[in-house]
Amino acid sequence: MNIVDFIEHDALTPGSFEGDTWEPWKAILSGAFGLPMDDERLALFKELSGDREAPTERVRELFVIAGRRSAKSNTAAAVAVYLATVGAEIDGLLDKLKPGERGVVQLVAVDRDQAKVLLGYIHGMFDASPSLNAMVTKRNAESIDLDNRVSIQVATNSFKSVRGRTAIAVLMDECAFFKDEHSASPDIELYRALVPALATTGGLLIGISSPYAKKGLLHQKWRKHYGQNSDILVIQGATTQFNPTIDRRVIDDAIEEDPEGAKSEWLGQFRDDISGFIQREVVERAMRTDPLEYGHVKGVKYFGFADPAGGGKDEFTMAIGHVEDETTVIDVVRGQRGTPAQIVAEYAELFKAYGVRKIVSDRFAGTWPADEFKKHGIECEQSASPKSQLYADALSRFNSGQVELPPDDKLVTQLCNLERRTSRGGRDSIDHPAGQHDDRANAVCGLLDVARGRRYVPISEWM
Repeated sequence: MNIVDFIEHDALTPGSFEGDTWEPWKAILSGAFGLPMDDERLALFKELSGDREAPTERVRELFVIAGRRSAKSNTAAAVAVYLATVGAEIDGLLDKLKPGERGVVQLVAVDRDQAKVLLGYIHGMFDASPSLNAMVTKRNAESIDLDNRVSIQVATNSFKSVRGRTAIAVLMDECAFFKDEHSASPDIELYRALVPALATTGGLLIGISSPYAKKGLLHQKWRKHYGQNSDILVIQGATTQFNPTIDRRVIDDAIEEDPEGAKSEWLGQFRDDISGFIQREVVERAMRTDPLEYGHVKGVKYFGFADPAGGGKDEFTMAIGHVEDETTVIDVVRGQRGTPAQIVAEYAELFKAYGVRKIVSDRFAGTWPADEFKKHGIECEQSASPKSQLYADALSRFNSGQVELPPDDKLVTQLCNLERRTSRGGRDSIDHPAGQHDDRANAVCGLLDVARGRRYVPISEWM
């Protein structure tokens, strides 16, 4: 039984698809698995695949870029069930497992809530089919074990958690939105970790997502393979192409309110108003091998910057640096969460250990930092520039090789995650993506601005 017939007869549950949303997916899956198509289905496949030729055998990778309400997660779940049952046998993937080894169909989601949604769809499909339900030997909150030595497992996007497993298939749900505080490119790192897991079986890798910025794994695959005849199939379509029953007024209102956001969410297009700010290679080139912190050196003039936080999820960060020729050396970067007054006391002692008596702080911190640092003998002046401007001014310093960073992985990640956004009026701003942080990046770029000596503390007063 091929995947289209299987999903129609065994995996579809009431309400699985709205209106005619199953038709585009039949064309996509027929192409991905090299199934014959009639003229109507082939025309739909070509429309969604950039007019490439239909594959004659199963592809190695499938990436689907689709707008909202396109039944992406439901389809991913149905495909997972097929690949774990009938598909694993048809492709001979089970024969490639070692005696006693279990193969894994790995579903990777943005977060735990989305992972639970995927597993809920899968549970529903097994519950609705007596033949499928009879294969289940064990269920828990994260996996379903089957009697054919295959497990379906859901996980969040951590490249560490997927290593060491033999995968017969991998599905990445909403992969354009993978994020990790400790990684600047979690989608790419996850992909690199998953490919070896599929090497033994030659299983299928699938990424299904709405698009976002023109960066990351999904955009790379689209740029290289969309419309190209290869064993990597890339599909792209608007919500209306996947779900013609959607109320067009919803999309029109979204376009009028936020054209770029609607372009991504409903039209299936990558956003033009969001781009990466700084290339990872540039940041890594600026990073020294060691040590993490330089100690105080007598006769060197140091300066400092602080980015206070109010005790929430943000870190209260600070940085100390000095200038050597044309290079600003970042000697110390620290960040911590806790009671702000206690952190100020600790940082004040550290500043004084480097001979720093005057510092600059983030301009949105208000007057509290100046008052608190003053209690400990540190004069604190608020930055004259907003955070976005500090980032913009720092870029040329990085690109010209005039920065030396400590080997701080969190700092590198925050710098690489920064995004440049262009407003409808054409004005640029630079900030961290939603749900992420930039506290250490802000402290470093603020310090680079202080090092230029343009606005704040004359060099003669740094000591």
